[in-house]
Formats: sequence, structure tokens, C-alpha cells
Amino acid sequence: MKIKDVMTRDPVTIPVDGKVREAARLLRTHHIGGLPVMDGDRVAGVVTESDILSLLKVEDVSEDLWLPSPLEVIEIPIREYINWGRTKKALASIGDLEVREVMSMPAITIGEDADIEEAAAIMLRENIARLPVVRGSRLVGIVTRADIVRGVGKEYELVRGEQGTD
Repeated sequence: MKIKDVMTRDPVTIPVDGKVREAARLLRTHHIGGLPVMDGDRVAGVVTESDILSLLKVEDVSEDLWLPSPLEVIEIPIREYINWGRTKKALASIGDLEVREVMSMPAITIGEDADIEEAAAIMLRENIARLPVVRGSRLVGIVTRADIVRGVGKEYELVRGEQGTD
């Protein structure tokens, strides 16, 4: 089965100078885990939920706060409150970053006439969950792990149906 048989056509994209805030909104609105990042007509990279989440890394739990044992019941919530303050500060500043600063690059792409087995092998080797699909250098779709699994299931049903008609 070919990539063009299972891919999502005309995927949602974001330009390289788009803001992380906009990328997060698109991911949430469209219920997707990643977006091709476009530099004009060229796929420059991919921005994923993981790329955005990696921006939220804050320092570990504060080790400078210590209260005696009888008060440990309140120590943990106090530590969490301190860390929440750091997280809020991090959230306020990352939304204005440009997607080019956080995207995964270079973009690993696949042609629409490739077999789904090839896409699966690339995804496993590169530890990625989606591939922009290109015709020449033009983006025509995106294929995800779930698309490939559906394609394998569809192939199985087709083969099974052919065997049942003998």
C-alpha cells in the first residue's frame, strides 16, 4: 500500500516565523500532535507537542526549603507552589518564540508513492510519529503512525476478503 492511500491531504501547517502560541493553538484545535513548518513552499521542519513541552522545563523541586518532620505535610504543597510560580513565568515567555526556534529539523519527508513499510521503517529508525509527504519538493500531505496502522489493517482486510472468495 502506498503513502498516498493513507495520508492526510493538505495538512495544517505553520510558517517558520509563526509563534509557538499559534502552533499550540493549531495542535489543540485540530487534535493533532505535530505540524509541518513551512519556509515559503519548502518544508523546513516539524513542530510537535514534545517540542513545545520541552520548553516548559523548569528547575527541579527546590532543595533549599526544609521544614521539620511534623510540618512535612505542608512542605510539599509549598514546594509545589514555588515550582508553579516558575512554570507560570516560563509559560508567559515561550508563547512569543518563533516556531523556527523550537521545531525539529531538518524535516524528514517521504514521497507519496513510497510504500507504507518504508514510512514505518523511517519512523522507527528516527523515533518520530509523523512524516510530511511530498511530491517533488511540494507538501501534499502528512502520514502518521496511526495512518500506517490503519493501512496495514486495510491491507489485511483486502487480502482476507480475496482469500474468502476463492
